[in-house]
Amino acid sequence: MTNDTHNFTTGSSRIKAVLTGSAGNLVEWFDWYVYAAFAIYFAPVFFPKGNPTAQLLDTAAIFAVGFLMRPVGGWLFGRIADRKGRKTAMTLSVLFMSFGSLLIACMPSYKSIGVISPVCLLLARLLQGLSVGGEYGTSATYLSEVAVKGKRGFYSSFQYVTLIGGQLVALGVQMLLQKVLLSAEQMHAWGWRIPFVIGAILAVTVLYLRVHMPESLQKAAANKNSGSLKALLQQHPRAVMTVVGLTMGGTLAFYTYTTYMQKFLVNTVHLTKERSTEIVFWLMLIYAFLQPLMGALSDRIGRKPLLISFGILGTIFTVPILTAVSTAGTAATAFWLILAALVIVSGYTSINAVVKAELFPAGIRALGVGFPYAITVALFGGTAEYIALYCKNIGHEHWYYWYVTTCIFISLLCYVFMKPGKELDRTA
Repeated sequence: MTNDTHNFTTGSSRIKAVLTGSAGNLVEWFDWYVYAAFAIYFAPVFFPKGNPTAQLLDTAAIFAVGFLMRPVGGWLFGRIADRKGRKTAMTLSVLFMSFGSLLIACMPSYKSIGVISPVCLLLARLLQGLSVGGEYGTSATYLSEVAVKGKRGFYSSFQYVTLIGGQLVALGVQMLLQKVLLSAEQMHAWGWRIPFVIGAILAVTVLYLRVHMPESLQKAAANKNSGSLKALLQQHPRAVMTVVGLTMGGTLAFYTYTTYMQKFLVNTVHLTKERSTEIVFWLMLIYAFLQPLMGALSDRIGRKPLLISFGILGTIFTVPILTAVSTAGTAATAFWLILAALVIVSGYTSINAVVKAELFPAGIRALGVGFPYAITVALFGGTAEYIALYCKNIGHEHWYYWYVTTCIFISLLCYVFMKPGKELDRTA
């Protein structure tokens, strides 16, 4: 066993590894979600148009373009993780994310430097997309590998706890700035830059944690096919397509009810920015606690029942829930409707990481999980906001509700016919 590899013989060592890996994941996703959470403030800074929906469309387009780099990140960092170790890939990814955040924090406005401003915003987002594209596959692999057999659903669910936690911290910072520290004018003028600075600073702590985190597997297990995209596609085509099918509906539903919902509450339900932020914050807090509960449940009854439950309930209730939210008379009504949707989506988010990790052997696991996932998220999760806002802009917002439903139904078919993998059992 190499010096960098830990055998995780005690429960405390496993918990420490999970917490260390999760802390970095949280900061990565904080940086990623800050863009979505604060877009309602900085959209006019980079895209000075009179129509708020048009401004959000422009920022959503850059949000979507950032996702195009995620497959590249999934390939690059997956290859590094499978060849050089999970720790190396996870450390590099957080450095890329922090640099992107610092770049946005210091970005001059359109009024100051013209078209160069949104171009630089795009470059920063591409860098962040590269980073977060590599983070998912490596962290999902790491958390699944350090978990003890029989509790992998529970342990790996913490990936989405920290993923959601990143959004929670972003929203918490936003609420603090909105309600306590700054006026609305200050928020629009310069206050939106503060969370990007915070994200860059937090990366220093994460860098230290990840440099000292233990490896999950022996590096000596790497072979000539480790991290090889050609080997992945030739030897594991069914598993790759399974990851795509697993992800499609789940990621679209997740981005609909999390990152897009704040804008939906402001732009369609016509709640104030402050009220919508508060609602989404408490929803995300409850949602985070749901993940380990669902993960533990999957350890008892299996992964497939939870996935199928999400597929069936998501297919039946997506249109009714989104329609009801759009016409909600009170904030409380919107809150309970969205919470119901998040309970349904938890059937996917809580266990999707471990389900995918179980499909691949160790030498190609990080790439196998990260690359097809990143492609699918780029196509469906990354474009969710843009498609939703486009449908609203042309006067057919309900088309988006049916689009989400269709994608969930396609994933349901995958859940029904998939054959669960057992590869992690070989490394327990």
